[in-house]
Amino acid sequence: MRNSKILIIEDDAPIADLLSYGLSLEGYHTRVASNGADGLREIQSFQPDLLLLDWMLPDQSGLDICKKVTADYNIPIFMITAKSDITDKVLGLEFGADDYITKPFDLREVVARIRTILRRLEQSNHKDQNELHTEVIRFHHIEIRPEERLVRKNNHPVELTPKEYDLLMTLVKNPGRTFSRSDLLDVVWGYDFAGDTRTIDTHIQRLRKKLDVTDDIVTVFGIGYKFKKTGD
Repeated sequence: MRNSKILIIEDDAPIADLLSYGLSLEGYHTRVASNGADGLREIQSFQPDLLLLDWMLPDQSGLDICKKVTADYNIPIFMITAKSDITDKVLGLEFGADDYITKPFDLREVVARIRTILRRLEQSNHKDQNELHTEVIRFHHIEIRPEERLVRKNNHPVELTPKEYDLLMTLVKNPGRTFSRSDLLDVVWGYDFAGDTRTIDTHIQRLRKKLDVTDDIVTVFGIGYKFKKTGD
């Protein structure tokens, strides 16, 4: 998706300039914010297609920005972190990030990963367009309206993050199929994750709690999860 808009929230000026320059050469439109407050304002005015977010900012944590953006917008987030601990990386994913890279990084890898995220976003949007007339999905006390990305429980809207919704739909559309945690990361997050897969468990727990569907989203011990098939 050349010509896509990318907002860079990074307080290290040389790194921000490198990212902006390199992405501009690839045909992307970029804008830079040096702190979280300015970054949140730029999201409203610039309306980026992707957010390139530093973990450590002078006024607030990148995780706090991640939570706010995930709650209010459907913008993919690519986090840049100096933290190499796997727990920190998983935490970023659980807070709504789509991918992350650790400093120091190779600009070519950043560009390649951004292309992958935007390509999957484009494919997802195209898929959503093809599903505009998809029938409403109902099971027990849950109603899903794919054309609106809306989920209701007992006729009341339920707030799901984009990743929670995509995870739910992946399972619901494939009743009876067992997905490994790595499969779900690949399908929903869009890349193969070689490290800790606890982020899937966390998202499943949240879905079960928000929707009260513990009996419908079944744990397949030692493998992953599946959505209960009618009649099982």
